[in-house]
Amino acid sequence: MSIEPKISLRLITGRNVISICDLSVSERQGRFVAPNAVSIAQAYFSKSAWFRAIYLGETPIGFVMLAESPKRGRYFLWRFMIDANYQGKGYGAKALGLVINHVKRNPRAKALFLSIRRETGSAEGFYRAFDFQFNGKMEDDEHIMKLDLSRPRSR
Repeated sequence: MSIEPKISLRLITGRNVISICDLSVSERQGRFVAPNAVSIAQAYFSKSAWFRAIYLGETPIGFVMLAESPKRGRYFLWRFMIDANYQGKGYGAKALGLVINHVKRNPRAKALFLSIRRETGSAEGFYRAFDFQFNGKMEDDEHIMKLDLSRPRSR
């Protein structure tokens, strides 16, 4: 029996930045998420950005970025992507679970928010499986979803 490599969130450094920038979603998903190079550049110019590479064992497979304000308990999933070659294998769910646990470490954090376009091919179903719900608000033509961290997950 082979053991599945572990999913982890790691700092992006000079040693792995090119590998992270080389990751991409499928062509049909490209309109939903910015390239990782753009996200990393934005992160370096944002005081609220928390960002990590997603690894499967020693292989980089994705990227995640939050806009966070821990003192205020505010967290927004700004970017989340799994490379097209690693999608559909449960790695994204494991990585998002790690991100949610990161947010939950702050006792002030009551919710995790994200925005999404409600179009064919979006990740709406993926986020709904984690109990994210639409809250009726919009930002930049995207619908806001909220995960209530005070409720136990049904997943």
